[in-house]
Amino acid sequence: MNDDTKQIFDDTICAISTPPGRGGIAVARVSGRDAIAIAARCWRGADLAAAASHTAHFGRIIDTTMADRPVLDEVVLTIFRGPHSFTGEDVVEISCHGSTWLQQQLLNVLIDCGCRIATAGEFTRRAFANGRMDLSQAEAVADVIASSSRAAHRIAMSQMRGAFSHKLQQLRDQLLQFVSLMELELDFSEEEVEFADRSQLLQLATDIQRIIDHLADSFATGNAIKNGIPVAIVGETNAGKSTLLNLLLGDDRAIVSDIHGTTRDVIEDTITIDGILYRFIDTAGIRDTADTIESLGIERTFRKIDDATIVLWVVDGTAPAGQLATTAAKILPHCNDGKTMLAVINKDDAIDELQRTAITRALHETLPHGTATVNISARTHTGIDTLLATLRQAASLPDNDPSEVIVTNARHYQALRQASQAISRAADGLRQGISGDFVSQDIRECMHYIGEITGRITTTDILTQIFSHFCIGK
Repeated sequence: MNDDTKQIFDDTICAISTPPGRGGIAVARVSGRDAIAIAARCWRGADLAAAASHTAHFGRIIDTTMADRPVLDEVVLTIFRGPHSFTGEDVVEISCHGSTWLQQQLLNVLIDCGCRIATAGEFTRRAFANGRMDLSQAEAVADVIASSSRAAHRIAMSQMRGAFSHKLQQLRDQLLQFVSLMELELDFSEEEVEFADRSQLLQLATDIQRIIDHLADSFATGNAIKNGIPVAIVGETNAGKSTLLNLLLGDDRAIVSDIHGTTRDVIEDTITIDGILYRFIDTAGIRDTADTIESLGIERTFRKIDDATIVLWVVDGTAPAGQLATTAAKILPHCNDGKTMLAVINKDDAIDELQRTAITRALHETLPHGTATVNISARTHTGIDTLLATLRQAASLPDNDPSEVIVTNARHYQALRQASQAISRAADGLRQGISGDFVSQDIRECMHYIGEITGRITTTDILTQIFSHFCIGK
């Protein structure tokens, strides 16, 4: 860090670290070189100056903003002495009662005693600046807080504990060895000494690129786990799309009516199924219409199909099988690029075996080979367990392997792609026998992009942008 960045961390900060609102307790966090001394100014209890690290103490907070200095609250105060704390600085955490007024007044007292209010993400930024974690681990802290499914939480915890950082460090060590050999040869260029076999270097570059590409390719899975797998619910009007959405969500999110064209806009909501977050998107029913507003809704339907990973085509089981081809001709052109389609035959309770066979046959003749079909009744809830099992299979997410490193951050993905391009150029240079200084430059560029992920190479602007998205108190 430069001197300007260090100046930011010379003072002591405070914030409420628990969620805003009223609750049983709230926790105020204080961090900085004067954290313990500042807390002692409003504390009545054990001698904090003599207190050991990682110890909790019961006592009282005094309202120093009042002339008669009354007791503000009875609290539990915990001491964490640097560098063995979250931020690497001295940290004090005060657990008080959860009154919103009390929380604000406690902050006022801490400010009166010498603190200032922390900015968004400043505690984690200090942890990064003090070497308690690298930048990818710091970003994982925010992902842990924001995780909304078991799978997302597992990945974020793995990254926060350093699994991704360790993998990147291994790559950097290999690249450093690579570039050292290349640049050592440059020092002895006049003697034409070769310190490394070119075929071995080429194999090393190829192996490194394979690992980088594998990490980058995992972003598609990681992004889906982190933000939810987008599932577009499509079909003709009155096929039961909105009823199915409400059933899956367990809530009346969409209006259900026998009137055609009720859904005219996109309705989205998320739900976790077997630890995986899904983002369900109910869309306007597909049909020919002269209604301008409904037509706009149908246009949005096709855009949502383009953006979806899974398409649930809800088919009215009571409708004539012959009209399926017309609807399929409108949907299928939007279902390429690796999308998975599931055909959901709804209203199964209202059809007989002959109708069931006819519509299933018509779907198999219309849809690509291997498209799964599921019979359900959104009204009676039959077949829903089968649909959920089929949906989980369609997600095609990897097994919950704790050792697998999965990229979930778009910034990391972009840096990995740039690193891959740089090492690819180095490999091409080795194949073509170009000068070692050009190969060395490409290797250093690859190291640069990997360093951007971990924070070895960064700028104040990048740090400000990253930590501004954190919550206050973290």
